[in-house]
Amino acid sequence: MANLVLTLISVLAIGWTVVHAGEPSPLQDLCVADFNSPVRVNGHACLDPKKVTADHFLFKGLNIPGNTSNPLGSFVNRPTVDQIPGLNTLGISTVRVDYAPRGVVPPHRHPRASEILTVLEGTVLVGFVTSDPENKLFSKVLNKGDVFTFPFGLIHFQQNVGHDNAVTIAFLSSQNPGVIPIANTVFGSNPSINDDILAKAFRVDKSIISDLKSPY
Repeated sequence: MANLVLTLISVLAIGWTVVHAGEPSPLQDLCVADFNSPVRVNGHACLDPKKVTADHFLFKGLNIPGNTSNPLGSFVNRPTVDQIPGLNTLGISTVRVDYAPRGVVPPHRHPRASEILTVLEGTVLVGFVTSDPENKLFSKVLNKGDVFTFPFGLIHFQQNVGHDNAVTIAFLSSQNPGVIPIANTVFGSNPSINDDILAKAFRVDKSIISDLKSPY
């Protein structure tokens, strides 16, 4: 009997850990972010419910096309809890991406979220890569109405492979999913990662690392 009790306790402990691996479930109907609160928590402290209005749950402008006249040929409109205070504790956010022909969202990852993406217009190549040592690429060309998912934390990318502009919208499993662009992070860190380390990691000459760092 004692062994059975210990086993049940172990199973419950493991289950509790798994359930709480993501963002915790809210304990009240709403917890609008109070950006002026001196209290520091994992997320934001709750605004006094008496001060909450409908505008705290509203974001306008996701229908407006973004300016894709940039080196990447894409524009990301990413309203998170910082733009929609009512998202606080809800564990969800959204993002619209506009793409010029051949425009890309370069390889990146979200450290706190998985993602589900839908193509609204155009033809978009998407893909993600699994963790080491497999490093397996899963990729697909999507058309209008197609849906694709990116697993939690994995590196993924998008590119408009059509002849016209493209638009996607996605939903992420965090109020603040974060984004880590791989190239920006590796070659544009502040302070800079030592060239010798990067040269050995990428198995190239240090002069190439210097060239790669120059845009950042």
